[in-house]
Amino acid sequence: MARFRIVMAGRPIVMAGLDPATSCREMTTPDEQDPLVKGVRLRGERARRGDGDPSVARRLGQIGVLGWIIVTPMLIGVFAGRWLDRTFNSGLFWTAPLLMLGAVLGLWSAWKWMQSA
Repeated sequence: MARFRIVMAGRPIVMAGLDPATSCREMTTPDEQDPLVKGVRLRGERARRGDGDPSVARRLGQIGVLGWIIVTPMLIGVFAGRWLDRTFNSGLFWTAPLLMLGAVLGLWSAWKWMQSA
């Protein structure tokens, strides 16, 4: 029985009774934990499913949604602040802080939405 010594990834592999020509597929099986192998497989799966780069229309739609996510809480803050200022006759006492609160809330919401997308 023949013994072959093959070195793969710095580790010797001793195979008894196998012909290197016939066992080539077994020796070159990629490691499932290898990040490069995972990346290549993921890219191949995306290509087969059609999940490649999004189209220009999809990106423009995302930009539009992102804008509304930021602007809507700001507008709500302005309208609520103006209503409170008219009700209590307080100038811009409520409008400015509620506008800033709306901006913070809108930017935070946009950040969370971008992280999930």
